[in-house]
Amino acid sequence: MLNNKEMAIAHIASAITVYSIRQNTDTLPKNVSMIDFILKTVPDDIKPDINMDLIDYVFSYVSSTRFDT
Repeated sequence: MLNNKEMAIAHIASAITVYSIRQNTDTLPKNVSMIDFILKTVPDDIKPDINMDLIDYVFSYVSSTRFDT
């Protein structure tokens, strides 16, 4: 079973992926930042575990390990 911090990390990573896909396919509403998108999609039970430092950390990790095919 995942603890709340692990679920928060998984949610952030997933939201970054969905945001990126939607941005690339022009299906993202205008003027929605990645941070707004992440924060609007967070389930209530893990909201207390989401903060800017964690979002920045996950985004940095995902960005550094992403490869283009």
